[in-house]
Amino acid sequence: MYLLAFIGACLLVAMTPGVSTAIILRQTLRAGRGSGVAAALGNETGILLWALSAAFGLSALLVASQLAYDAMRVVGAVVLVVMGAQALWQARKGADAPPSDGAAVAGRHRSYLSGLGTCLANPKAAVFAMSFLPQFVPQGQNVPLTLVTLAVIWVLVDTLWYGLLIWTVARAKALLGRPVVRRRLEQVSGVVLIGLGLRLAVESR
Repeated sequence: MYLLAFIGACLLVAMTPGVSTAIILRQTLRAGRGSGVAAALGNETGILLWALSAAFGLSALLVASQLAYDAMRVVGAVVLVVMGAQALWQARKGADAPPSDGAAVAGRHRSYLSGLGTCLANPKAAVFAMSFLPQFVPQGQNVPLTLVTLAVIWVLVDTLWYGLLIWTVARAKALLGRPVVRRRLEQVSGVVLIGLGLRLAVESR
């Protein structure tokens, strides 16, 4: 029963719009399904690392150190603002030319690193993992093993949700891929990313 409750909670967390959703959608709209999947996998790698850190108590070190927390918060804010500025600049430049095979591979690599980097640079993810996972550990269970199992389930649920989201956006590519629409979406994603970065920069724990 606790597993069903945990899966439901993971799904609700995944469906809540945030930094990860903004980045994955932007990469999908910019470069197609492959880049969106790469960004999602990068994000899930980051989530898995934070979840495993929570399982073995490493996240507690970050939470305990105000200096480390603030440093990561600033780094994460800068990353988001830079990505937002790039989106606004891309919107100003206009639509890209269709990428070559080599450029597409490089683009997916960059998308993966974008997803991974923004997740790892967000200290809120570490705090959330440390507070979220232990709630679903049944009494009397092996805590580290159960937390690792929950971490893997969390990543799987997240991946399925983002996969569905990417598939839906890709299906609407005929409309969303039009140059005028793409420019407007780049502008919106740029403003959203900058806003999220500024919020992360000024908010406390």
